[in-house]
Amino acid sequence: MKRPNFTAALPLVVSAALMLLVGCSNGSTTPASNAPVPPPVAMMPDVHFENVYGDLKSTTFNGIPMAGGGFATIRSMYAQLTSTRLFNENYFAFRSALDDAYAKGIRIIGLPGDCTDDGQPINVDGLVAVLNEYRAKGMRFFIAPGNHDPDDPYDDMEAGKNDFLTAEGKEQKVYASGSSLVLNGDPTVAASDELTALGYEALITKFGNFGLLPQKEDLYWETPFSSYTNNQYTFNQAVQQSALSNRQFEICHEGEGGTYKENGKTYTSCTSITDASYLVEPVSGLWLMAVDANVFIPNANFNPADPKNKKGFNTAGDAGWNAMVTHKKHVLAWMKSVVQRAHAQGKYLITFSHYPTTDFYANQTDAMKGVFKSGAFQVVRIPQATASAAVAATGIRLHVGGHMHFNGTNDFTDASGNYLANVQAPSLAVYGAAYKVMQFRTQDVVDVQTVRLNDVAHFDSLFPFYQKEYDYLQGSTAAADIAKRWDKSILSSKSYGDFTNQYWGQLSLLRFMGEYWPNDMKEAATKLDGKQMLILSQLNSAYTVAQLKDVQDLLPLTAAGFVVDPAGQTAVTSDQFRADWVAATAKATQLAASAGLSLDSFSQITPNQFCGDFHRVVYAGELALRDMGEARIKQYRVLMSAFPATPAVVAKDSAGNLLDSNPVNVPFQNEFKRVFSILKELGSGKPSDQFRIDLNKKELINSTAGALSFN
Repeated sequence: MKRPNFTAALPLVVSAALMLLVGCSNGSTTPASNAPVPPPVAMMPDVHFENVYGDLKSTTFNGIPMAGGGFATIRSMYAQLTSTRLFNENYFAFRSALDDAYAKGIRIIGLPGDCTDDGQPINVDGLVAVLNEYRAKGMRFFIAPGNHDPDDPYDDMEAGKNDFLTAEGKEQKVYASGSSLVLNGDPTVAASDELTALGYEALITKFGNFGLLPQKEDLYWETPFSSYTNNQYTFNQAVQQSALSNRQFEICHEGEGGTYKENGKTYTSCTSITDASYLVEPVSGLWLMAVDANVFIPNANFNPADPKNKKGFNTAGDAGWNAMVTHKKHVLAWMKSVVQRAHAQGKYLITFSHYPTTDFYANQTDAMKGVFKSGAFQVVRIPQATASAAVAATGIRLHVGGHMHFNGTNDFTDASGNYLANVQAPSLAVYGAAYKVMQFRTQDVVDVQTVRLNDVAHFDSLFPFYQKEYDYLQGSTAAADIAKRWDKSILSSKSYGDFTNQYWGQLSLLRFMGEYWPNDMKEAATKLDGKQMLILSQLNSAYTVAQLKDVQDLLPLTAAGFVVDPAGQTAVTSDQFRADWVAATAKATQLAASAGLSLDSFSQITPNQFCGDFHRVVYAGELALRDMGEARIKQYRVLMSAFPATPAVVAKDSAGNLLDSNPVNVPFQNEFKRVFSILKELGSGKPSDQFRIDLNKKELINSTAGALSFN
């Protein structure tokens, strides 16, 4: 296989690389270790491995027959273009990332959760085969559980997917044998227990060689529940400690049970459940602390007589560290103990989990809540300050997380001066696909490099199957099929980087704009180009939204998202609006010229381009600006500074709905002034590409000369 080229070269001196050092009390320096300098560690969360050539072992559907034998067991392109992760191409991207890391001399890989699509046997076994292949070459892998592995704490025999692709280009439902669809004999559903969503017991067994169980070659291994005779580690005792029966804690609806119950507080729906956290020393001096930050909280449906029924637990995806501080207190206590011991023994401690420990929106969360739909951009998953403070109080100064598929960095200092830096490693299955490598320069200074995937061998191997899907959708007259049509240009992608860039643009239009943006803002974002936006930012007119139907040649917007003002409209002629537009155009021309640009050049920011750019910056931060280029960044800088300092107040009814009596420029200037402000901050936040973390000075410093920014 041809080795892929990567856009970010990583000059590593392996023998001198120190890793994610955590273990000092804040403000102090870790004592010099007698152990050799640990080797480099790469972090690759959210692989979401799908075994695209796996065996469904179904009597009715095995995938798409291939010319060379076997089957392609893949999901449809439409399913990918409406999901925040790819299902298929990341199969090739993961192998390319491992090849690149291996070529750089990296032998230790952290996998902070969501290693598979949903913990199904077909995908788990496929991933294990890949990891064992590279393990035979000398690589070691260490998994921290994510909310897709496991998806539920216990095996889910009802799981399945609606969107496997057939040879005819249609979508096929495939479910495990416990699904009601299968049990009721639905003829449109294929049965396969390979789609069972495995719980902790099965996953710990299958992933045991990758950190979740002790290995003979490891120098040390423990769980939060371990207790070694005379504090002397032996492998045989570690094996005993690793038994599932020794890794249980009591969780209740209201919080953690057992000794962590608070006096005077009522606890209900209590049950024992697995915590898969562990600490391992794979090479002398290096401690890897993999935190199981999944929190499956018993809910009102919990039945003590059927304690393994998935309906009795909330899913873990939205809980994260906010729930860790209430429902997994034993883990934070253990983390603090590990930090103290690492400090005393001079160990280099890497801490990672699936979930972020700090705000991942460049501290723009409140602003985003004020602009977009309720719950947009998964703000429910943002760690609260109390959660960040609880993590910082353990002594952890640097944490690597995943889950959000973001490339980003943030830091947090609590009232006591405890410092926490959170590095969000991106997914290989999205736009901005990359992995992180940390390299300590001193005990308190770590360099973080983001190694980005661009050219991935065989990334387009499945494109002929997608062509069949495209042809079927184009030829179908069924409304459901017409609604699933997608832009064929993605099949002309020249590289994996190009493919993920186009995928994210289509995802923005097919899903994000509808889910996250209010109707009036969505219409403006999907109909106006950059030139029209710049003119609107300068417009001062009394012409109302209700009258827009008469000036479609200038401004192709409607009153969508507005309600009729019962008090009536202000009478302004279309001719007056056209005069106002000419005046605004003159002002916009001057603004563009002052930045050395022409107004017409802003037309290059098409609606599709803008929608894609906004969401690329949300997810990839600094990496998105690199793709965007200086010319478009200059255009966005003009737009970011173009709006009135204090836009006119928007008229609303008593229910908070926008009235169609608003002048056309007023809602746009109010809303998009904030949109561009958020975009600016997201693209000018803490460094997230190549940067240095000084844990003593509590600083994040960009290491890239001339790094792009909206500032």
